[in-house]
Amino acid sequence: MPLSDEELRILGEIEANLSATDPELVQQVSETTLYRHAARVIRWAVFGFVGGLVLLLFTYQSFLLAGAVGFFVMLGCLLVIERNVRKLGKAGIQNLTGSRASGSVAGLIGVTSRRWRERWQRDES
Repeated sequence: MPLSDEELRILGEIEANLSATDPELVQQVSETTLYRHAARVIRWAVFGFVGGLVLLLFTYQSFLLAGAVGFFVMLGCLLVIERNVRKLGKAGIQNLTGSRASGSVAGLIGVTSRRWRERWQRDES
């Protein structure tokens, strides 16, 4: 159901008021997408995973409890990475990289595999 003229006018006033009072918020909200947020969370989770690995490697033999904490930090970070990669999906990754299948690694592999199939294809005649 489309908005009425009065609702559109009120919405325009709200947007203008928000732009005048807090332009930084308007810019931040307009630039942030679900894909960028998920990629940011993945990046932090990778740092956490590496930190957990370092904690595990350096403390496991001397202090078993700290090594176990490092393991569980790694496990938690992997779960966060998995959930956010699922949120991203193929479309999100393409949105973040700004590429389509022809310019991406998947496109390169697809072109290469097609060439190999054509090269080694048997004549069935």
